[in-house]
Amino acid sequence: MKLPVLKRDAPEREKPGRQLGTLARKLLRKRVVIPVAACALAGAFALRLAGGGQPVSAAGLTYTTAPVERRDITAQITGSGALEAANSYSVTSLAEGNILTADFEEGDQVEEGTVLYTIDASDLSSSLEQAQLSLDQAQRSYDSRAKDLEKLSVTAPKAGRVLSLEVEAGDDVSAGQTVATLRNSDVMTLKVPFLSDEAAGFRVGQSASVTLESTFETLEGTVSKVDRMDTVLEGGMMVRYVTVEVSNPGALTPGQTGSVTVDGCASAGSAPFEYAAEENITAEVSGQVASIQAQEGSWVNQGGVILTLTSDSVEDSLQSAADSLRNAQLSLESRQDQLDNYTITSPIRGTVIDKNYKAGETSEAGKVLCSIYDLSYLTMTLSVDELDISDIEVGQKVSITADAVEGKTYTGVVTKVSVAGTSSGGTTTYPVTVRIDETEGLLPGMNVDAAITLESASDVLAIPAGALNRGNTVLVTADSPSAANGTAMEGGEYYSVPVEIGASDSSYIEIVSGLQEGDTVAYIPTTGSGRFEMMIPGGMGVATFSDGAMPGGGTPNITVSAGGGPGGGRGGF
Repeated sequence: MKLPVLKRDAPEREKPGRQLGTLARKLLRKRVVIPVAACALAGAFALRLAGGGQPVSAAGLTYTTAPVERRDITAQITGSGALEAANSYSVTSLAEGNILTADFEEGDQVEEGTVLYTIDASDLSSSLEQAQLSLDQAQRSYDSRAKDLEKLSVTAPKAGRVLSLEVEAGDDVSAGQTVATLRNSDVMTLKVPFLSDEAAGFRVGQSASVTLESTFETLEGTVSKVDRMDTVLEGGMMVRYVTVEVSNPGALTPGQTGSVTVDGCASAGSAPFEYAAEENITAEVSGQVASIQAQEGSWVNQGGVILTLTSDSVEDSLQSAADSLRNAQLSLESRQDQLDNYTITSPIRGTVIDKNYKAGETSEAGKVLCSIYDLSYLTMTLSVDELDISDIEVGQKVSITADAVEGKTYTGVVTKVSVAGTSSGGTTTYPVTVRIDETEGLLPGMNVDAAITLESASDVLAIPAGALNRGNTVLVTADSPSAANGTAMEGGEYYSVPVEIGASDSSYIEIVSGLQEGDTVAYIPTTGSGRFEMMIPGGMGVATFSDGAMPGGGTPNITVSAGGGPGGGRGGF
């Protein structure tokens, strides 16, 4: 059986000053805390030894010493990854056919919208024309149904008075049925002949003088129409008819006759008066009378609504025509979209990486014709540990090196820090995107190493990372100058000195105060896998647990050695 191992975070710093860095925290987390069962086992074993009256010898502890020396410390987060283009696009064909043109080659720079391929679309042209014809026909049908809908409102073709209404609200009306009679008795007209040469000089709106033949009374009139065609009367007289309107003083009736003089020219004959408007109003479509807007005897202007019909069949026909029109539009748009597929353009500005088809070959739907990369800059993605991700932010500089380009370091910048982490083996990492603008010598797909500098210090006092103990203390040898500021361990061979730390990397920690050059630190190196060391509280010694289980599923082998540990004090139990 293998004892479980728990990781623990480093304690909060007890004195003011610089907080423990991320890398220092990670180093301290690597110290192992033995679970309760193992501690109890070690305690029982120690008591048993103590009960025997034989203290554990300090000779079992082996310390490593290292000088306190000046060095440069740089805390970095490093990683590796493959380069990718700023943008890439695989150009595929949605149409099949003979490729007519492919005027580009691999390595060419193309702009967005540049024509790459044209494919023979002759088979599509006929179906496109047919779709256009169907759309035109559907449009005409819709326009006709729309006019039918407008015809449900029965209007006056001329201004006049409603002489009679032939229907009532709720009546069913057939197309062509008379629904009302309209008369304009306020204005009378007469159509008289003039010599063609004279009539040719008349114009609509010109004043005219009308003489009643029965009373020789003269009325003022207005020319409303001049025929453009000549008419031959008996005797070979060439005339043109001119229509004149006269306000009815109240006594004029149809059948009375009169003659006209225009601009000093007398008419070649007389004509009977007629009402300016008198006609039957008919329904142009079938329907049911929904409402009547004009009453008998009321005046209606030209275009005024007399009554309104309703018809489900007309409305249904209009809706059906609208649906057919929309279907025809969609069909034409679909054909036009298909036609667009026969001209293939570049979706981005970039470099042609490969060309898989050339002119004269037959394109296949869904196949990649060519690939285009935007190489204006390159990107890479780093997977950053959860302990470090809080130290990463957009805008940070990144040093990039590539085995393929020796002796050159590129500079990148963090452009994105994702919050979507990926967990594996109890550890979560987060993707960080880095952009590299200076790309000479680099290509997509190359493997590169990246380093993000978190903190650095030059020419500072430093000790090995493993020499820092909990509580920010360090063991120094008795001959170290700083031993005078420390606490002697049993035997006086080592002294525990409090220190203040600064920057740290994976191997060394900056000492801000507490030590000086000439000091020598002592520490116990971390053991390899398969063995776990426990620092006995109070400096009582070190318990080492190996993986070998005792027969019968017992506890692992335990070796306890006494002596002054990092906490100081006696090595016995």
